[in-house]
Amino acid sequence: MSAPRFLDALLAADRPLIMEVKLRDPHGTDLLGPRTVTDLVTRYEQAGAPCLSVVTGRWFGGTPRLLREVTAATDLPVLQKDFLTRPAQLEAAAALGASAVLLTAALLPATSLHRLVTTALALGLTPFVEITGEHELAHLPQPEHCVIAVNNKDIRTRERDRGDLGRSLRLLPALHATGTRAPVSASAITEPADAARLLDAGYAGLLIGTTLMRQSDLTGWLADLDTARAGATARAGAAVRTGATARAGAAV
Repeated sequence: MSAPRFLDALLAADRPLIMEVKLRDPHGTDLLGPRTVTDLVTRYEQAGAPCLSVVTGRWFGGTPRLLREVTAATDLPVLQKDFLTRPAQLEAAAALGASAVLLTAALLPATSLHRLVTTALALGLTPFVEITGEHELAHLPQPEHCVIAVNNKDIRTRERDRGDLGRSLRLLPALHATGTRAPVSASAITEPADAARLLDAGYAGLLIGTTLMRQSDLTGWLADLDTARAGATARAGAAVRTGATARAGAAV
């Protein structure tokens, strides 16, 4: 088994954002504009992305060729996002330079999910297992080697809904209970404050696509995230100090 580049890079990141490349949003609106794919990848690298995601699914205007274009433009580990259901597709992803592959638990019988997780790991790919409910965790093999991602949107509507970040907060204890080292919240994250809240709650990473692609000031958005996280850390520290002072006073 090869080293899990995607998983390790995400866990080592100070700002664990998986920044996504996709050509269209769920409503078919062009996201790339006058930029080239290489332009976008370079922008994400300069912003400090530890990992990238590339959407090759046709809903979003993607093709496997887009994966090759992204992996040729960067040394960062790259996730292929598509509805992958066969071992041959995982082999093709690895051949195109992917470091991780999306496995959508809602679409896969337990036996298929088991086979695909095992195949991905044997190929040196990080299984990026996407769930929307706790029941989808029941038969997940080797969760300690998987990213487990909560999709905050509904694939039944082609992710055209506004999303529910509360789903990530509700499911986080169940994700931790599996033993995964990398719970991730994915989709519908638009505001830096919401991103900070999810990370502070205990998510090891966030996958953000449309929001970052549309940012005219990506540096500013990321700075706001850092500020929000620093504020939460300061508040938590103040609460600990206040509690310690109260306990000390009670003991006198």
